[in-house]
Amino acid sequence: MAEERLQKYLARCGIASRRKCEELIINGKVEVNGKVVTELGTKVTEKDEVKYNKKVVKLPEEKVYILLNKPIGYVTTVKDQFNRDTVLDLVKVKQRIVPVGRLDMFTSGALILTNDGEFVNKLTHPKNEINKTYNVTVSGIVENEDIEKLRNGVEIEGGYITKPAKVKILKIDKEKNYSRLQIVISEGKNRQIRKMCEAVNKKVISLHRSKIGNIDVKDLKIGSWRYLSEKEIMNI
Repeated sequence: MAEERLQKYLARCGIASRRKCEELIINGKVEVNGKVVTELGTKVTEKDEVKYNKKVVKLPEEKVYILLNKPIGYVTTVKDQFNRDTVLDLVKVKQRIVPVGRLDMFTSGALILTNDGEFVNKLTHPKNEINKTYNVTVSGIVENEDIEKLRNGVEIEGGYITKPAKVKILKIDKEKNYSRLQIVISEGKNRQIRKMCEAVNKKVISLHRSKIGNIDVKDLKIGSWRYLSEKEIMNI
């Protein structure tokens, strides 16, 4: 039986992405055969007893890939410390699944959930540059200068300059004083779209992620979910 690194095994068990699993190991959250392990070089086989947060973890028998059209008011986490509604309250399956990435509580739209840790890593690792498409409504009238700044990259908190984005105007309503944009980015910084709009002095009124890669939620009602097809999984 082949050995593999502990973080990869945890990821394949659906605990989190490989990078997140590395953090869990370093922070002493993982045990192997009754002993806490903090070394990233540790290798295990399926015969070893691996625990995360004192609970035995095993490779999932069946991998599942789910697309949810997340409503506003739900947090993107497995369990919330403040007992708020989570996306797992909407998706009821027998498998232990985790959300891929995050949408903040006040953002709706496309969210993938799975128990395949390698798939999580594929979608979240920066080198893969998976595009995410957002429809954004902001207060005020967006000028061409604002669009160019967003396209070329703007400075958000900590001095970070965002990568070039695809930006186009969907609607401008001068009477009601708002603008609607489509923004496509390949990054996933915390609340990035909101911070990008703030960088050009525009406050986000509503935010909806319409697509992850080539997968969209246009035919999926808010709050509903479906399984991804094999073609979608392969070509995302």
